[in-house]
Amino acid sequence: MMRRCVLALTRQRRPDRAVDTVRAGFQWLANISSPVGATESQRCSNTYATSCATAPDILSRETSASSSSEMLVDSFGRFHNYLRISLTERCNLRCQYCMPAEGVELTPKSELLSHDEIIRIANLFVTSGVEKIRLTGGEPTVRKDIEDICLHLSSLKGLKTLAMTTNGIVLSKKLPKLKKCGLSALNISLDTLVPAKFEFMTRRKGHSKVMESIDAAVDLGYNPVKVNCVIMRGMNDDEICSFVELTRHKPINVRFIEFMPFDGNVWNVKKLVPYAEMLDKVRQKFKGVERLQDHPTETAKNFRIEGHVGTISFITSMTEHFCAGCNRLRLLADGNFKVCLFGPSEVSLREPIRAGVDDAGLKEIIGAAVKRKKAKHAGMFDIAKTANRPMIHIGG
Repeated sequence: MMRRCVLALTRQRRPDRAVDTVRAGFQWLANISSPVGATESQRCSNTYATSCATAPDILSRETSASSSSEMLVDSFGRFHNYLRISLTERCNLRCQYCMPAEGVELTPKSELLSHDEIIRIANLFVTSGVEKIRLTGGEPTVRKDIEDICLHLSSLKGLKTLAMTTNGIVLSKKLPKLKKCGLSALNISLDTLVPAKFEFMTRRKGHSKVMESIDAAVDLGYNPVKVNCVIMRGMNDDEICSFVELTRHKPINVRFIEFMPFDGNVWNVKKLVPYAEMLDKVRQKFKGVERLQDHPTETAKNFRIEGHVGTISFITSMTEHFCAGCNRLRLLADGNFKVCLFGPSEVSLREPIRAGVDDAGLKEIIGAAVKRKKAKHAGMFDIAKTANRPMIHIGG
């Protein structure tokens, strides 16, 4: 199989990228430790070498993976049935924790995955065992073919959940059609309930539009409507209990997210509000805060509050990692494949596809990348010092 894949690349590569195209798919297969997918125009240089910790504390789990889904099983026995696909690097907001103040250089359109390439890769993952796909960005709703992408993805046999994470700015208008096209789960990002603060944090107007989108999602029957809230000390940590109030009468799940470091977002440990501190604030204000039973692959710690229709959750990426149950993989808008949010290693799938590699060859590339996934990501301070792409490039 290796020989056939290399021959395919050699015969069908474009003349101007002959050497780089071969490297794009097969340095990983040759167990080279440097990251893959480096073309002249790609920004994935050796800066993105893997930095994840290797402590073998993963809880091995039995899976029902068939031979066709072996590519989704890593060396610690974790079966990855959840794929996050970034549809674009473009966004209609400029959130401070996501994008540097000076902005970022966006990948040229010709180097982003096309509609057909997205569907092909997604189908490859779904036929191998992926049951959930989440569409991210950038802002996925700014992509003109978002409805068509949803329609094709939701039609893939074996896919159980098609979700999307969005900032909600234009969602209320598009959501009825998106639901008809198969969008079955929704996360809406909102970091403040104060319009003036929203404008400061996102560098744009639009708070009322996001609130309209949340209400529209509730009215359309999404249950729960998940609201993602990144908590930063001195910025919005005084609004935690106000966000909890959103869950009193509506089926909303507010997800409080610890502030995470990415290139350009000026991360500082002093801005981090730990999960334990956030939970303590909630318990001081509300009675009957009860921990729910979480699924082994759940990223959040979930709680019910007495008398509330909705729920709250805490995503503790920094203070209490959940790597042991990780079942997530990421496909970036430029076609790079990333096995860990905090691990900077990436491998290109776009280049092998455009060089003519067949599905079997792509499975080898993907499987090799998954096998190289570490037991867990680095510690909080190591992550902060590690070169990684801005969140706008990785996808929310």
